[in-house]
Amino acid sequence: MARTSNGIDVYLEIGEKRTFASAIDWPGWCRSGRDEGAALQALFDCGPRYGRVLDPARLGFHAPAGVSAFVVIERLTGNAATDFGAPNLAPSSDTRPVDAAALKRYQALLQTCWQAFDAAVQAATGKELRKGPRGGGRDLEHIVQHALAADVGYLARLAWKPKKSEEMKPDEVLAHTRQAILDALAAASRGEMPARGPRGGVLWTPRYYVRRVAWHVLDHAWEIEDRIT
Repeated sequence: MARTSNGIDVYLEIGEKRTFASAIDWPGWCRSGRDEGAALQALFDCGPRYGRVLDPARLGFHAPAGVSAFVVIERLTGNAATDFGAPNLAPSSDTRPVDAAALKRYQALLQTCWQAFDAAVQAATGKELRKGPRGGGRDLEHIVQHALAADVGYLARLAWKPKKSEEMKPDEVLAHTRQAILDALAAASRGEMPARGPRGGVLWTPRYYVRRVAWHVLDHAWEIEDRIT
C-alpha cells in the first residue's frame, strides 16, 4: 500500500452497524462511529486527548487542525467484532517489518498508554463510576481485571507463553504481564516468533499487536475517566 506524503494516513474497518477509524502510524488513536464520517470525526475529536497521553514520551505527535488532514488509504470489511465494538482487522501496512528504532518507539508508546491507564485508575479509586442508561457498566475493579486478562490473552497472539504468576501479588502480576508484552514484541520484531500458532492459526504481526494493545488500554482508560462521578 502506497503511503501518502502529506496528511495523516488512516484506515477504516467498516461493519454493518459501526465503523472504526484508526491512524496508521499512531497505535491507540482509534475511534468508532455509525459510519465513515462519524468515525473520522470521532478520531479527530479525540486527537488532543491522545496527544496528552503521548506527551510524556515525546514521540512528536501533533493533533490535526481538521478532519481534512486524514487520508483514508485502506477500507476493510468489518465483522461481528467490529459491530460489537472492537477493531479486529489489521491494515496491509502492518505487515511491514519493525526495525530497532520502530521497536523502541512502540515500547515507549505502550508504556505511556499504561501510565495513562494507571493514572485513570488512581483518579477513580474510592469514587463511583457512572452507570449506563440501563444501569450497565463494569465497576473499577472489574475494568482493571478485564484489562489485565486481555493483555494476558493478547500474548498468545504472538505465541508467547508467560511464566506462571500464581504466587505473585496483583501489582506484581501487572508488572510481569507488561514486561512480557514488551519482551514478546521485541522477539516478534526480531523474527523469533512463528507466523502461525501451534494449531495453524495466523498470529498477529508486531505492528498490529501494538495497535490492538494500545487501543484496548486507552479505550478503558478513557472509559474510566468519562465515568467518574
